[in-house]
Amino acid sequence: MSNQRFLSLDVFRGMTICLMIIVNTPGDGAATFAPFLHAHWNGFTPTDLVFPSFLFAVGNAMSFVMAKWEKLSTPTVLVKVLKRTALIFVLGYLMYWFPFTGPMAETRILGVLQRIALCYGFASLIVHFMHERVVMIFSGILLLSYWYICMHFGAPTDPLSMTGNAGIIFDKWFMGEAHMYHGEGIAFDPEGWISTLPAIVNVLIGYRVGKYIQEKGKTYEGLTHILMWGAGFVFLGFMWNYLFPINKKMWSSSFVLLTVGLDMIILATVIYRIELQRQLQFSGFFEIFGKNPLVIYLFSELLVILLNMFQVGDQSLFEWIFAHGFSFFAPYWASLAFAISYMLVCWLLGYILDKYKIYIRV
Repeated sequence: MSNQRFLSLDVFRGMTICLMIIVNTPGDGAATFAPFLHAHWNGFTPTDLVFPSFLFAVGNAMSFVMAKWEKLSTPTVLVKVLKRTALIFVLGYLMYWFPFTGPMAETRILGVLQRIALCYGFASLIVHFMHERVVMIFSGILLLSYWYICMHFGAPTDPLSMTGNAGIIFDKWFMGEAHMYHGEGIAFDPEGWISTLPAIVNVLIGYRVGKYIQEKGKTYEGLTHILMWGAGFVFLGFMWNYLFPINKKMWSSSFVLLTVGLDMIILATVIYRIELQRQLQFSGFFEIFGKNPLVIYLFSELLVILLNMFQVGDQSLFEWIFAHGFSFFAPYWASLAFAISYMLVCWLLGYILDKYKIYIRV
């Protein structure tokens, strides 16, 4: 367990946070290049890879921690897992309620941080209490079970549609529309309860890959195996796509296979460049994000809320900065330039924290 291995993981995790901030904060959502948009429903764009990659990185990080937990008592492990799960979940909920003026009865319950919390919590318990081979079998059972649920418990006429999938039906019954995401024009939560089941697999496979990296990750043989497994998962994902379409917003099982496959390929490439070739260009930049990922992400979301709260004339501060600071670009490039500039502001926070050796484990 060397610093170099942590460097590779920090760089990979930092890349996901960097891209997550860019795709979440365009200057003008209506003028955004297609690769920085999520697929409307079925399909896949580079942006769709960002969130599952972070879950995969959560699994990687778990692989370095779980060995220490084997020496702890079961109550101690449960307290650690439940405490961190609850903390991340509550932070995500409070972020949506911020600035705490709106009614709690209309606050979104689930979201990105909440999904990270639930996936981390369940994956940690699964890994701790199950044998390694059983974990992989259980991952397959989760994906197949989710496929079955989607095909048999959605609307009979179109069980895989946005308005008729099993997830939206359950979320409306369990939470009510007021507590759901409305960014699609309807009450539909892309981080819903049922679609969290397959997302747990992103963490579990990330964990298994992290374990393998610790064993053979610095060898050409080890990286070759990771690349081959990654290509195999990508192939299986595209094959399953014919029966269960690749869909980020529904987090379909084929989407899980595709994303973990791509993450294996990307992570193997990062390790190859950093560990074997010692090509460290840009690694320091992404490492800053990777050392305080959740704190920087939370800051990026809260800052957007604040910028939209304050007014300058008849514009929000967010709109005013975009209009007066980036208007000399063409519309699409202006939107991208704002997103990159905003990402750099968030990076600056990470740089300050790193300079003073402040690493906040949420």
